[in-house]
Amino acid sequence: MSDLAASDLATIYPAPTPRVIAKARPEIDAHAKKFIGMSPFCVLATSGSDGSVDASPRGGNPGFVHVAGPNLLLMPDRSGNNRIDSFRNIVEGSGFVQLIFFVPGIDETLRVGGKGSLSVDPELMASMIEFGKPPRAVLRIEVREAYFHCGKALMRSKLWAATQVERSVMPSIGEVIHDQTGLGERESQEVIYERYRTQL
Repeated sequence: MSDLAASDLATIYPAPTPRVIAKARPEIDAHAKKFIGMSPFCVLATSGSDGSVDASPRGGNPGFVHVAGPNLLLMPDRSGNNRIDSFRNIVEGSGFVQLIFFVPGIDETLRVGGKGSLSVDPELMASMIEFGKPPRAVLRIEVREAYFHCGKALMRSKLWAATQVERSVMPSIGEVIHDQTGLGERESQEVIYERYRTQL
């Protein structure tokens, strides 16, 4: 079985309708601004100079990503694993980013694309205190495109209606990483949760 070529795609997928093309807007409009203001979670995708791609979860209180203008988003960076894959891609690669915003209970998602840069301006960081502390840096996104995705993917997954699994069905991340690497302690979920809670 051979992989599909670009010329094969048109035989499988019809051309998008004019409405689908037109819904991609060059800025954050009133609807997108409201959606971002309700969103506590998004996924940030970046690409590196070597062609590598990174997708990273980002979260905070609803509206943690600030709409600073129709073509400017500000995302505070909170404590994480310090790999900084996304930020390294932004400063060393093309700088292009894509975001997908989620709002619990709404099946549609919002996709935003643009050019990213990093700031450690003290005044800016002081304006974005959350969980009792300022961010370590702020990602500035010059928005070039924004559009809403239909709700089919989340409806198929029943993401918001699905019964949550018990956390105990999966080993803690400390146990998983210890098993994979032999490094660190096999910390319980309770220990890890308490550390998460104090390091938000």
